[in-house]
Amino acid sequence: MTWLIHLLGILLAVVVGLAVWRALDRHADQTAWERLTTEQAGETTTFDAAMTAGLPEPAQRYFNFTIAQGTPLCTAVEIDMAGEIGLGSKDAPGYRDMAARQILAPPYGLVWRVKTGPISGSDGALPDRAWTRLWLFDLIPVVRVVGLDHHRAAFGRVVVEGVFWAPASLLSREFVRWEPIDENSARATVTFGNFEQAVDVTVNEAGAPTKVVIQRWSNANAEQVYREQPFGGYLSRFHEFDGYRLPTRVEGGNLFGTPDYFPFFKADVTSIRFPQCGDP
Repeated sequence: MTWLIHLLGILLAVVVGLAVWRALDRHADQTAWERLTTEQAGETTTFDAAMTAGLPEPAQRYFNFTIAQGTPLCTAVEIDMAGEIGLGSKDAPGYRDMAARQILAPPYGLVWRVKTGPISGSDGALPDRAWTRLWLFDLIPVVRVVGLDHHRAAFGRVVVEGVFWAPASLLSREFVRWEPIDENSARATVTFGNFEQAVDVTVNEAGAPTKVVIQRWSNANAEQVYREQPFGGYLSRFHEFDGYRLPTRVEGGNLFGTPDYFPFFKADVTSIRFPQCGDP
C-alpha cells in the first residue's frame, strides 16, 4: 500500500507541475500581448492620401483602399477569427476547426492564441524572440519550438499579416521601402533589427489587396530543411473597421504558386479592434 501512496504522490506532483507550467505559458503570452499593445501607445497621426506620394501606383491604390482619409494610423490590431487549420499535408490535409485571438503589431511582433479540438497554445514573436507552444488537453506539452530560424520564419508571418490587417504599419518610412513590380503589384521590404523581409502585394482596380506573397524562411518542405520558399495567400470579403477596409477571409499556406501549395490556413475574421489608438 505504501508504494501506491508514493505513486499517487508522484502522479499528483507531475500533474501540478504541468498545470503550473501551462499557467506560466499563459502568463508569458499575456505579458507579450501587453508589450505589443504598448507599441501603439502615444500620439496618433491620421491618414492623408498625400502620405503616399512617391510610392508605386499600386501601393498608392492599396493605401487609399484600405485606409479612409482622416483615419487614425493604428499599427497594433487585435483580431478574433475562426475557420480551419490543416495539420497534415496537401494529400491528407487533416483540417480541424479552429478559433483564435491575435494581436499583431508590425514590425515588432504578434501573439496568436489558438484552440483546435484538444490542442491549444500560441505562436508568438517579439523583437528578441519567437516561439510556438502547443498543449494537449491544456496539460501535456506536445510542441515547443524556439530559436533563430523560427524567429526569422515568424518575422515573415508578421510582415505578411501586416499587409492583411495592419496597413498603417507599411506607411513607415523608418522600416519600409516600396518598389514597383507591375501595373497591379508592388513590393514592400520591411527591415527591423537583424531581419529583412520583402512582401509582394497584388491589388485589383479598386486597390483591394487580393494576393500576398513572400519568400519565407521555412522548413515546411519534404526535406524539413530551413530555406526560402514561397508562402502566401488570397484575401477577400473586405469589411470596414473604424476607417479601415480589411479582409475577413484569408486562405494561405506554404509553397504558394507551386504544384505543392497547401492552404493549411483558412480563417474567417469575426472582429477587429485597434487598442491604444484613437483620435490624436
